[in-house]
Amino acid sequence: MKVLIIDDDQALCRSLQIALTLKRHEVRCSFSADAGGIEAQAFSPDIVFLDVNLPDQSGLKTLPKLLEGPCPPTVIIMTGESDNNAAVEAMRRGAFEYLRKPLDMDEIRAIVTRVERHRSWVEPEGKIPEKVLCEGFGFDMIGAHPKVVALHKKIGLLSRTKVIVLVQGESGTGKELAARILHQAGSPGKPFVAVNCSAVVPTLLESEFFGHEKGSFTGADRLKIGKLEYADGGTVFLDEIGDMAMDLQAKLLRVLQEEEFVRVGGLEPIPLKARIVAATHCDLRRLVSEGRFREDLFYRLSVSSLQMPPLRERRSDIPLLAEALLEKITAKFQCYKPTLSEDALQKLLAYDWPGNVRELENVLTRAAVLAVDAVLTAEDLQLGPGKESAAAEDCGARPTTLAEAEKRHVEKTLDSLRWNITKVAKQLDISPTTLRKKIVDYELLNPFA
Repeated sequence: MKVLIIDDDQALCRSLQIALTLKRHEVRCSFSADAGGIEAQAFSPDIVFLDVNLPDQSGLKTLPKLLEGPCPPTVIIMTGESDNNAAVEAMRRGAFEYLRKPLDMDEIRAIVTRVERHRSWVEPEGKIPEKVLCEGFGFDMIGAHPKVVALHKKIGLLSRTKVIVLVQGESGTGKELAARILHQAGSPGKPFVAVNCSAVVPTLLESEFFGHEKGSFTGADRLKIGKLEYADGGTVFLDEIGDMAMDLQAKLLRVLQEEEFVRVGGLEPIPLKARIVAATHCDLRRLVSEGRFREDLFYRLSVSSLQMPPLRERRSDIPLLAEALLEKITAKFQCYKPTLSEDALQKLLAYDWPGNVRELENVLTRAAVLAVDAVLTAEDLQLGPGKESAAAEDCGARPTTLAEAEKRHVEKTLDSLRWNITKVAKQLDISPTTLRKKIVDYELLNPFA
């Protein structure tokens, strides 16, 4: 294939050029957005590796121009930044893949092979139309772990359409935050309407959803617009959908099937224009088997899904999260921002966080507002009793396979020794080369880099 690399890092361009040329691809390089655009018109590449941070213009602004025309190239976005919103925007605007630097040449070769297969069956006219996206969403999910990056990439893909999305994950993992990022990526400027299905009285939930006509029941002294109607072309977020009453589940199913609804006491159908995003911390399959949730509604909601990773599965993000949360907390309470001592950070890394990011925020809030020193120590952090990692593993959080157990042990040891490869290799009784291979195989990221 014909490959164009647009990146101001000339050493990286040369490395990619050599690696891909050895695979018999024709490779050219450009070091700015303008030069890359000119080269793309003259060269007509099949695939473009595009950096986000170019000297003259953001690669994300260059992306739509590259995708113009009847036979656009397949674009791979590259970046050394940790902005997860860029991943959402890149996938939203039509990028094929989003890669974090430093790049792995084996991964590059595998992606090029995928692109070859992809281009062999995708029609030229089948490209997704470019839609302008807001530069900043106003919401940010902090993290550099591969699971967080993959989550943002999937949000970007889902934001291209109004498909129903089911967000699943433990309490405190940020399910509503994911829904808001999806909403801002797909429907900026439109309403985001959140409904907690467990907090509204079941008898009133139907009126909350669909609205009601004047005089439809006692106390209905005026017409009320429901959440589905008010959301218009935006998003209706149904939180804790597993707690919805069975009779209302049947009515919601009909709305999703027919894509229209009727106000309580009304006759005229109203078209459903909003995207439906549902969230739950429950196992809906188990609720279905117990007869507490409709099976047909479950399949309708789970057309596409987002799985929120628990904090214990992305421990390498804890230092990033702690720093961001301390900034947020001190701004909110107008207090001095403390720093975390080494022993405090190690205590955070060793804890299993059953309450996930919400619990981390609560722990840091308590410590920050009670701080009498500029540095928080381990003693300042009041964690839940008996929740350290080993204890949590005994309570059912242990990995299910040997590979998962090894990955967890390697990641924990790396974090505890601040990713000192020599010390970690000695601690694990393996060579540094073997350790580096495991880091690549398990897609572990260094939070101290």
